[in-house]
Amino acid sequence: MVKRLGRPIAPLNLSADERAYLERQVRRHRVPRSFSDRCRMILRCADGLSSKDVGAELGVHEHTVGKWRRRFLKDRIDGLFDEARPGRPRTIEDDQVAEVIERTLATTPKDATHWSIRSMAKETGLSHTTIRRIWTAFGLQPHRSETFKLSTDPLFVDKVRDIVGLYLSPPDRALVLCVDEKSQIQALDREQPVLPMMPGVPERRTHNYIRHGTTSLFAALDVASGFVIGKCYKRHRATEFLNFLKEIDSRVPEGLDVHIIMDNYATHKTPKIKAWLARRPRYNIHFTPTSASWINQVERWFAELTRKKIQRGVHRSVRQLETDIKAFIDAHNENPKPYRWVKSADEILAAVKRFCQKADDTLCSEL
Repeated sequence: MVKRLGRPIAPLNLSADERAYLERQVRRHRVPRSFSDRCRMILRCADGLSSKDVGAELGVHEHTVGKWRRRFLKDRIDGLFDEARPGRPRTIEDDQVAEVIERTLATTPKDATHWSIRSMAKETGLSHTTIRRIWTAFGLQPHRSETFKLSTDPLFVDKVRDIVGLYLSPPDRALVLCVDEKSQIQALDREQPVLPMMPGVPERRTHNYIRHGTTSLFAALDVASGFVIGKCYKRHRATEFLNFLKEIDSRVPEGLDVHIIMDNYATHKTPKIKAWLARRPRYNIHFTPTSASWINQVERWFAELTRKKIQRGVHRSVRQLETDIKAFIDAHNENPKPYRWVKSADEILAAVKRFCQKADDTLCSEL
C-alpha cells in the first residue's frame, strides 16, 4: 500500500528583526488579542512545529494556523494585519462635513446663542446622529462656554516668577505660607428635611433655604507639607487679619523665615499691618497679581472645603458651621498632603502670551 503524502510545507524562517518584532507584539498588553495570537502562531511555526501541533497548543483549528502561515510567507509581517473591508459606502460627502463645521464655528441660529444638535440637523438636512458624529470627531461642543479674566497688573511677570519660584524652589530654613480669607460663608438650613439617597434615587433637598448668619475663615496653607492653620472670625477687617497673623506667629517655630503669599486686598495693607510686619523682619510678603487668585494655592484648599463640607452641608447656626469647618481642618491636618505645582513661570507666561495673541487675532477678525 502506497502512503499518501500531503501538500509540502514551505519552510518558515524568520529574520532577527522579524522575530524581535513578533515577540514584542506577544508581550505587549495593548495589542489586540487576535493580532498577538497570529504572532504567536508564526513564532511556533518558525520553531518547526506543524500547523496541527500549533493549533493544538494554542487552541485554534489547524486550518487557521495554515491560513496565517501562508499569508506570512507571502507578505511577511504585513500579511498578519486584517485586510480592509469595504463596508457600507459613505453617504456624507466631505463638502457636507465642511459645511457643518463652518456653520458651527462661524454662525449662530436665529433664535439662540449657539447651535444644538437638532437645530443644526434641521438647518443642514442631515440626521442628528450624523451631526453628533461630526461634532465628536472634530471636538466641537457649542453647548459649552467658559469664562476667563486676564490680569492687568503691570508687574504680572515679576510677581508670577517670584511666587512660582517659591513653589518650585523654596528657600532654606524658611516657611512658605499661602494666606487668604474665605469671607461670608453662610450657615444655611433647608426649609424641609433632606431626603437621603436610596438605590436609584439621589439625595434630594429643597431649593430654598434659611439663612442663619455668616462667618469668615482665615487660612494659611504650608506649601511644603499641606498643613493648614485656620480660624473663623465674625468679620474680615484688618483687625481680624492682624489677629490671624498673630495666630500664625504663635505657631511658627522661631528661627525660621516666613514667606507669606497673599492677594492685594485692602485689609492686607493697612498701616497697622505694615507696622506689625516691619517689626518682624523674618516675615517676607509676596503679593499675587491682580485677578490671579489661581496662583495662590490656598484657593485650591478652599475649593475642597466648599465641595466636601459647605456646599451640601446643613447648618442651623453659625456655631455649628464653625464647628464643622474646624473639624474639617483637623481631619485634613491628620494626614496633610501638599499640592504639587507642575508649571514653571516660563510655561505659564508662554501660555498667557499664546492666549493674548489668540484673543487679538479674534478681535482683529471681528473688526
